[in-house]
Amino acid sequence: MPLLLGLDIGTTSTIGVVIDDAGNALAVESRPATLHSDHPNWAEEDPEEWWRNVGDICRALLSRPGIAAADIVGVGVTGMLPAVILLDAAGRPLRRSIQQNDARAIEELESFRRGMAEERFLALSGTGYSQQLVGPKLMWLRRHEPAAFAAARQVVGASDFITQRLSGSVQVEHNWALEAGFVAIAEGRYDPELIALAGIDPDLLPPIRTSHAVVGAIGAAAAAHTGLRPGTPVVAGCADHVASAFVCGAARNGDLVLKFGGAGDILLSADQPVADRRLFIDYHIVPGLYFPNGCMASSGSFLNWLVGTMAAGEAAVAAAAGETPHRHLDRLAAALPADGAVLFLPYMLGEKTPLNDPHARGTLVGLGLNHGVADIWRAALEGVVFGFRHHVEVFAERGLAVGRVLAADGGASSDLWLQIAADALDRPVIRIDRHPGSSLGAAFVAGMGVGVLDDWSRIGAYVSPGRVFEPDPARHRAYDRKYRQWREVYQRLRTLYPELSGPSAGF
Repeated sequence: MPLLLGLDIGTTSTIGVVIDDAGNALAVESRPATLHSDHPNWAEEDPEEWWRNVGDICRALLSRPGIAAADIVGVGVTGMLPAVILLDAAGRPLRRSIQQNDARAIEELESFRRGMAEERFLALSGTGYSQQLVGPKLMWLRRHEPAAFAAARQVVGASDFITQRLSGSVQVEHNWALEAGFVAIAEGRYDPELIALAGIDPDLLPPIRTSHAVVGAIGAAAAAHTGLRPGTPVVAGCADHVASAFVCGAARNGDLVLKFGGAGDILLSADQPVADRRLFIDYHIVPGLYFPNGCMASSGSFLNWLVGTMAAGEAAVAAAAGETPHRHLDRLAAALPADGAVLFLPYMLGEKTPLNDPHARGTLVGLGLNHGVADIWRAALEGVVFGFRHHVEVFAERGLAVGRVLAADGGASSDLWLQIAADALDRPVIRIDRHPGSSLGAAFVAGMGVGVLDDWSRIGAYVSPGRVFEPDPARHRAYDRKYRQWREVYQRLRTLYPELSGPSAGF
């Protein structure tokens, strides 16, 4: 039986899955990834750690009964984007990856903005100016790390780096190039005007490939590292949030996916691209479709930070009770009312869409001595959902109807978080079961690329709708009021945030 391997290079973990061609996920393995934030607004990871994780995961998967290297006929990689990895002439990373939610290049973004009217940039690229763009980050590297920048021969993303290590072929998947801000969306190719805006050599940018294009095969060194069979085909891969939404079955107008990962992604399936400075735009996995979408820089990453710092004592209590810290805090927070006084703005790394404000800061409002860590935990869950609701309002302003709401990825295992989402959005939220995450999408894309799978709609065989969380009218009324307050907190503090950033924000 032919098998397919999908790898997900995520913000908080690296995940691998093996699937067959009949709708079954046979095995899943994961390893933690380390997020480094050495200075305000910084978010970095070590690509070599990802590669070590990939080796561990592949060997662990191949040790499972019924899974042999000879049976794996295709490999696909997905990852968060657009991360920035400088490669030297030998294809080695010159420094840590600068993550997509890194907001250090504040001055460079302003310089970038002065180089072209945002209306022109939006018309060309389909997106507005934001901290996610790769051009300002490359400008920051040229300014602050000139030796590394001078040694760079190519710039790639997270999944592209692993694909290169596996196959020896260097390219970028088309959504990396699009979200990086270098592609004219109408033509699907690099645009000289957009590249010139960043002031970089066009040769730094590798060729663009569609997700299911076969770009190479497992080489000898990769085979030794992973246990995979030399010569196994490797496809170009895909963006993690796009892969996750595709796996959920979001393939018709109005299907909305909430991705509860290290960052909070929200994607709406559409048959036309939508250009709005408050949103991102991506190509759908299915050719001919698009995903207008948004991304909140910190959601699950903040919750993990909270567990490791403020909630360290509760984590110990949870361990003694045989619970994970997250489930323990969910249980405590579920007993609290929806109309609690604590508000949290989850802008720990600035904020991407729809604010596009790298100066924004994580903000806790309304805290009193009568509150405990459970109040903060619940406010954090609510803050992420309020960010999703903000995006839904933007979609509505653009005339995009929202139909089904689907929830996926690690945070979707939280009953409390999904109930908060249903109540705040006033819509049923459907949890997608049997969803190992974006890695499943990467494996399926590999199957389409090598011809083992022949229809994009077959993804439905691998997942199924799970529990439906229905909105409660009383809690929705409470969240209507609380959401308005949450939005007002940012508006009142917006001009203060740049002063709080301080002179160290850019370096």
